[in-house]
Amino acid sequence: MAKRQQTKKNVVLAYSGGLDTSVILPWLKETYGYDVIAFAAELGQGDELEGIKQKAMASGAIKCVVKDLRREFVEQYLWPMLKSGAVYENGYLLGTSIARPLIAKHQVEVAHAEKAGAVAHGATGKGNDQVRFEVTFMALDPALEIIAPWKDPNFKLTSREAAVEYAEQHNIPIDQSKKKIYSRDRNLWHISHEGADLEEPANEPKDDLYVMSQPVSKAPDKPDYVTIGFHEGIPVKLDGKLTSGVKMIETLNEIGGKHAVGQADVVENRLVGMKSRGVYETPGGTILMTAHSGLESLTLERETMHYKQQVALKYAELVYYGLWFSPLREALDAFIDVTQRNVSGDVTVKLFKGRCTVAGMKSPNSLYQVDLASFKMGAEYDQTDAKGFIRLFALPVKVAGVVNRKSAKGAK
Repeated sequence: MAKRQQTKKNVVLAYSGGLDTSVILPWLKETYGYDVIAFAAELGQGDELEGIKQKAMASGAIKCVVKDLRREFVEQYLWPMLKSGAVYENGYLLGTSIARPLIAKHQVEVAHAEKAGAVAHGATGKGNDQVRFEVTFMALDPALEIIAPWKDPNFKLTSREAAVEYAEQHNIPIDQSKKKIYSRDRNLWHISHEGADLEEPANEPKDDLYVMSQPVSKAPDKPDYVTIGFHEGIPVKLDGKLTSGVKMIETLNEIGGKHAVGQADVVENRLVGMKSRGVYETPGGTILMTAHSGLESLTLERETMHYKQQVALKYAELVYYGLWFSPLREALDAFIDVTQRNVSGDVTVKLFKGRCTVAGMKSPNSLYQVDLASFKMGAEYDQTDAKGFIRLFALPVKVAGVVNRKSAKGAK
């Protein structure tokens, strides 16, 4: 393999301990002689970071920095996204997308602290993550060199099978096998599954695919109910008790996972131009999104609610495209925060056989007035007002209808 002649320098690698970054770390050292500083973010991925420092050092890193970012992830990333209502292409709750800018931000900070001149990531040249990492790097420190091995002509580990073989040759411990190779990304909000048999859209996801939840066929025959208390759009109480964001999501993941809530099989349009298929598990996030949406239906007036639905689509694109650190996202957050001033109250959600539905809700700011909504006519609503309103509302289409009838007669 050809090697570039250059002065040795430090590079900070976004390191998960998964297959891709496990082989990229020694490859950077072996191929170009870099001193690699591994950076790992604790985002609630379970036991995946167990022993990660030892693994990184054994793989050739000169240092491994691990940061617990769970609270920041929830409060500064997940809650703003929850308030926005962002969902990408009707099914993806953006679990991987929303985490990448946070990881890249701290990666830049580690590079500054370690006086490293470069940052690196293990995202493939076909995926969205390469964009999310590199856009964030450029937004936060354009002077840093960006190293992306998958786009390097010397990088030959361009299949997961080849990466497994390389890891075995270099005695790098991995949790993958050639027989069953899914590309997975997990954090507090979700876990994604891609690759292997899922690359064929005709294949139904297998029951043993799921990690955070169980198949619908194994869900209990009796429902569970949970009540989420919101303050200005942010979930603050679980079943009446003040609960931290991290603990709330962890608890809802457990309850929702038991009932197979939050499973989504999505064929989506990647930013780089191709379609891809992913199976996502977002049990706690689905519960929170359902509850928040329900409470907004109770507390937002019509024009704000309808416009916010349009904003949610754009917000989802910004998150999916990796444009978290952009002026537009900051501006949209300002708008969204105003819409959330009255989004306070309690929502009870029913979990049963993969379904998550609002069972009841109440708010001191509710715009739902029983007297107005009732079919019973009363003094609070004069139905004769509707007569003139409808005539004025229909005037444009009425005029168009008259003109169209005249044109049709003239054409005969």
